[in-house]
Amino acid sequence: MISQLRILILTPTALPTVTGNAITAERWRQGLIREGCQVEVLTTRNGELPKIGQAVARFRPDVIHVHHLFQSGELLMAPPLTKQLQGIPVAATPAGTDLNQDLRGEGKIETLQAICARVAVIVVQNQPFVRLMEDLFPACGHRIVYVPKSFFWLGYEPCALRKEAQAGPHDSIFFLPAGIRPVKGNLEGLLALEKVHQRRPQIRAVFAGPALDQDYSARFREEIRRLHSFACWLPAISPQTMRSAYQGADIVLNTSFSEGLSNVLIEAIASEKPLLATNIEGNRWPVQGSGGDGPCGLLYNPQNIDDFIEKAIRLIDDGALRSSLAQTCRERAAAWPPLEMEIKGLIAVYQQAINPGTPY
Repeated sequence: MISQLRILILTPTALPTVTGNAITAERWRQGLIREGCQVEVLTTRNGELPKIGQAVARFRPDVIHVHHLFQSGELLMAPPLTKQLQGIPVAATPAGTDLNQDLRGEGKIETLQAICARVAVIVVQNQPFVRLMEDLFPACGHRIVYVPKSFFWLGYEPCALRKEAQAGPHDSIFFLPAGIRPVKGNLEGLLALEKVHQRRPQIRAVFAGPALDQDYSARFREEIRRLHSFACWLPAISPQTMRSAYQGADIVLNTSFSEGLSNVLIEAIASEKPLLATNIEGNRWPVQGSGGDGPCGLLYNPQNIDDFIEKAIRLIDDGALRSSLAQTCRERAAAWPPLEMEIKGLIAVYQQAINPGTPY
């Protein structure tokens, strides 16, 4: 029975910290509970092995869902947990950094292979990443399952984004919600927007997200102070106000150097906001579309600041383009998989992990 499933989700961050990983874990948690499952969520960024071991002993999960292979899945290989977790099936969802940035380090591919060997089912939520996983780990091909990603809003409380940005009625707000860390490119995006502001003084920039990397966040904070005339940083926007925050923006940014399938892109599309995003593997499909879909935004080369400036100014100046992109967002959002479809896909994965002969 589904109602008997006990699921332990391990994720780098969880609410109340507002990050993409945290929002994904909360979406899964709420959706699974609605389907009658029992769910606990634990954070892994600090690598607290005793805490995980205690949760396993107390909660006795039927299955563990690891979100992010390196930051969560690697803990399963740690000697203190290996014996305790023996016999508990594991499903895992790779992050964009797992398959891009993290593989650059020496020995990383071998570590990832060892993690995947421990996992019963690998859940991929960005269709192009299925082929990437199959190419990287051909021995795991039969255990890779695609579960379409959905979205849902955690609340409908108001957010005075335009007031926070000190924006006038004719100003254009660029909004970048993401934790402050190098892979998200927050600082690089801010410095690029400085160049845009020099040419289009009517822009405002709002960055929202917690400081996740101390040194990088310190540099970002210094630049925000220097550029306070047009840019502001809101370290915390509650999940309940995020829908309202998107509604207050004009253009949504994704400046990441690595992504799986960004919640920001999905939420911006649901909010009918044009996107300006880095031209990286994880961003191409949601921004450009596939199978005859129109684009929901523009992609830029993250190594070319002039490309960012040109695309940003194009979005500022061309109201017809913004309207066209917003219309495509509206159509795309209407066809997006509902939360129930994603959750039923996850439950089927868990059942397959518990009973390997169960067809997906």
